[in-house]
Amino acid sequence: MDIKELKYNDQGLIPAIITDARTGKVLMLAYMNSESLEITIKEERTCFFSRSRNELWRKGETSGNVQQVVSIATDCDKDTLLISVIPAGPACHTGNETCFFNTILENAAPFTIQGLMDLIIGRKTDKKEGSYTTYLFEKGRDKILKKVGEEATEVIIGGKADDKAETIYELADLMYHALVLMADMDISVDDVMKELASRHVIDKKVKQEKMA
Repeated sequence: MDIKELKYNDQGLIPAIITDARTGKVLMLAYMNSESLEITIKEERTCFFSRSRNELWRKGETSGNVQQVVSIATDCDKDTLLISVIPAGPACHTGNETCFFNTILENAAPFTIQGLMDLIIGRKTDKKEGSYTTYLFEKGRDKILKKVGEEATEVIIGGKADDKAETIYELADLMYHALVLMADMDISVDDVMKELASRHVIDKKVKQEKMA
């Protein structure tokens, strides 16, 4: 769509919700005017309009916590932006990853890979009797690697048999054991996501070079 179709408020501003492209987590809410949006699109890094200082500000200009833009979308009314980014550091001035860290109400948390990883790390640092995860850590790296290999083989068998349900089941087992290996080697989910993101950026540059 043409950005000229966007609807700004009486102050010429439009709210922009910033999310982490790797995790989907909401990082912050800021405002843009037409100029800061054009800069964001041109530089592929977020640039906002400060209502308190009444001036443009590029995210990370002084802190270094820049946000590389992956995509920009608008809602159905075209009066709010949703910007997906790869952050180079915390989004919040307090040093927190996200500005939304003050919980008002929290029911059962939805499943996330990071949540599972946190649980696995907890079993490593605070061993729980009867826990399979604790058992793996106690047996050591060779046992963990053996399980990763076994589950990878099961995935291959399920895929070869064209059994979707079985392949999904075995992929879940493989992902779990891979996370245990990561925890054992002090590799974070973010480490792997950054590696994948770097490959995506490289692939994008290669495509652009081929088109040039």
